[in-house]
Amino acid sequence: MDGNDTEIRPGEATVALPEGADAALWFIGRIRTPWTDRSDCPKRGDTEAGPECRIELDPRWQAALAGLEPGARLQVLYWMHRARRDLVVQTPGRRTEGTGTFSIRSPNRPNPIASSLVRLLRIEGTVLVVRGLDCLDGTPLVDLKPDACRHDGGGAIADGRD
Repeated sequence: MDGNDTEIRPGEATVALPEGADAALWFIGRIRTPWTDRSDCPKRGDTEAGPECRIELDPRWQAALAGLEPGARLQVLYWMHRARRDLVVQTPGRRTEGTGTFSIRSPNRPNPIASSLVRLLRIEGTVLVVRGLDCLDGTPLVDLKPDACRHDGGGAIADGRD
């Protein structure tokens, strides 16, 4: 971890975390990006000019890739494993006054789940090569979904529930 991951800034506050967990979560793979430090990681991914990144899916989930095609837009859900989970008030960026965690898009949150909308470039076995990620190398993968805003030819949202 870089030093910024555990420091409390002036105006910030923490809370004691619960001792037990109430949900099970399976990481289905790992994300490979060029960024190892939060200070180098972009705030938002770029699906056109961003670097090629790799989503390494656990082989047991390979059949779940059926139907994905290069060019597709995917929502990638991931776990920000280096984020603090106890901050309730934060002072992001250059702010001097604290603000509530739920009112900002900081990676530091009780359940550090994030999502990026990416463009699928190609599939190499159980590896998806994409553009548009904005997370650290080695980030655990939670889920993949088709872009919720894609439309079919008739103007209706194609949500895969038919």
